[in-house]
Amino acid sequence: MKRPTSLDIAAITGVSQATVSRALSHSPLVNDETRERILSVAKQLHYKVDSNARKLRSKKIHTMAVLISADLDNPQNPINPFFLPMIGSILQYAGEKGYDIITSLQQPSDDWGTDYGFSRRADGIIFLGCKDFESYTHKFEYLNEVGDPWVVWGVNRPDCARLCIGSDNEDGGFKATAHLARLGRKRIAYFGKSSKEHPEFRERYEGYRRALQAAGLEYDPRLHRDCFLEREEGMNEVGRMIEEGVEFDAVFASCDLLAMGVLQGLNRRGIRVPQDVSVVGFDDLWVCSSLSPSLSTMRQDTEAAARVLVDGLSNLIENEDVRDIRLPAQLVVRESCGGLSRMN
Repeated sequence: MKRPTSLDIAAITGVSQATVSRALSHSPLVNDETRERILSVAKQLHYKVDSNARKLRSKKIHTMAVLISADLDNPQNPINPFFLPMIGSILQYAGEKGYDIITSLQQPSDDWGTDYGFSRRADGIIFLGCKDFESYTHKFEYLNEVGDPWVVWGVNRPDCARLCIGSDNEDGGFKATAHLARLGRKRIAYFGKSSKEHPEFRERYEGYRRALQAAGLEYDPRLHRDCFLEREEGMNEVGRMIEEGVEFDAVFASCDLLAMGVLQGLNRRGIRVPQDVSVVGFDDLWVCSSLSPSLSTMRQDTEAAARVLVDGLSNLIENEDVRDIRLPAQLVVRESCGGLSRMN
């Protein structure tokens, strides 16, 4: 039986073969009605993209695309500041390896890379900042189907990701919370997301819970503060916790922006850091050492991350073996935990 082709779908639907290809790659250039008609016919014909044909027609252009998801939690600053040094390191290291880089800030309505391989704008794609991984899953699955090389930072979803690179978030959450427990803190709060839709932060929360258990501390749901990952939320949430009369003597915030807000909120209410409350963040943004008090945090090595991302994508482009990598996060102790700047 003859294998159906995109030309067959074009003939049945009455559109061009290029339109069929764009619809199958979920390109926003095709309207919803046409896309649904094409996908329906493709399903009826049991059409599958020939990944071998995709590889045969591809020609390396020594270019990588870096697609950054816009931070919807902070529309005034759509690029999470954590990614800025990583992007710089990617540009430098990719250049050393002979690759040009094209970058794009992706909005929720964008195709998120599904048309990059088809239009031959890049040999492969690095995805940064997809906090809500579930909403991009079907697009990632299409890239897998057509054989486009790609790598994603942060999440750990080997069921659909071609290559996942990220920090060991669970271990980082454990180390941060265990450090607070060693300081004698008994009422340690967690600030941040913990749902499966935010896998990086879910892992940090799981590390927090494991450290509480290891220290013999009881989990109190009132100390679990589900909030968006921005400074204002940290400030407002710590204020709400105080107004509710919830006792706490430490905060582990799942990102530095939240931790900065916590410091600001405590300062406004005359609560001393670290004498009354110790605070630890996660990321080690450049500003952490400039705050007063300076912020203890879990450092993610953005330079090492950039090298692993570029090397991983380069290996995929060259059809070499790859494996998921978890980079260790390092505890940086500063004044918000009562110590001088040092790394553990």
